[in-house]
Amino acid sequence: MKTFLISRTDAIGDLVLTLPMAGWLKQQFPGCRVVVLGRNYTRAVATACPFVDGFLSDDDLIVLPTQAQEARLQAVRADVILHVFPSRRLARLAKEAGIPIRIGTRNRWFHWLTCNRLVSLSRRHSPWHESQLNMLLLRPLGLQTIPALEELVPLGKLQASEALAASVMEQLQRKPVGKLNIILHPRSRGHGREWGLAHFGTLVRLLHAQGHQVFVTGTAAEADTMREWLQAHTGLLTDLTGQLSLPQFLAFIAAADGLVAAGTGPLHLGAALGRQALGLFPPIRPVHPGRWAPLGPHAEYVVFDKPDCSDCRQNPAGCSCMLAIEPAQVAARIARWQPLAPAAASHGFSA
Repeated sequence: MKTFLISRTDAIGDLVLTLPMAGWLKQQFPGCRVVVLGRNYTRAVATACPFVDGFLSDDDLIVLPTQAQEARLQAVRADVILHVFPSRRLARLAKEAGIPIRIGTRNRWFHWLTCNRLVSLSRRHSPWHESQLNMLLLRPLGLQTIPALEELVPLGKLQASEALAASVMEQLQRKPVGKLNIILHPRSRGHGREWGLAHFGTLVRLLHAQGHQVFVTGTAAEADTMREWLQAHTGLLTDLTGQLSLPQFLAFIAAADGLVAAGTGPLHLGAALGRQALGLFPPIRPVHPGRWAPLGPHAEYVVFDKPDCSDCRQNPAGCSCMLAIEPAQVAARIARWQPLAPAAASHGFSA
């Protein structure tokens, strides 16, 4: 087995927690090649992983005629495809392209028709972390051991693939000596239960009073939903919403000291980039930290101490367990952080 194709065509955070699989394959099959099949908007994340050798865009594939899609997939020369995120179209395409070993899960009926290695895997009720659940798909390759999370941390590391723009770096360099550059990412695009702008506003005031520099990030669409809130905190924070491409966002996180967010993509980026990353989580399954905690050398999380917030299941937008996390509690965690040196960019990725 020379080349492994990891198919993960969903969100950024999901891909980040899949990338330790690439590092594990490199350890178990020295000299192998790992290619990620993903979406164009996640390309920069794959580029940032030192264990990924190539990237194939499903957005570029899907616009081609079927035969051309098969030819493009055959050109990867994959010996194994791992369907980490199930896609009926891609599972069928991998079979038609003649990839020798095709691994999927038993609970997807189309995998019974398209895959020749099936794994029993139920994510919703599993006690495993998301990154460990992905490792279960490697069992047909003879890899029966599920690594501990501590083992997966270095295997999931990211390095920004381009240098941060000088104008943004200048803003980071304005922080007072001994203080922190802290990124707050209030929105989650539905990928995590949100803490609420009111709580983030209180946290902004606490951090500003302590002399830290606060930056707020998000997409342009998210910025529109926070416009009044951002204006109300003028002078207390620097608004970078909608201003950074994903490669620049990675470079920005890598140059900052830490990041606070709910269980969404930027939280996992911050953790994998080696920053101090603080995740805010509810105790409800399957979005609790046991499944989605950030994975990194300086990653941590806060979760409201309650067995389960199933009473909030019908109202995720107003989850009382998230709102029960006090801004002062979050500020106390940040008070333990230390200034970090900016991480260097890497240029080792091959297209």
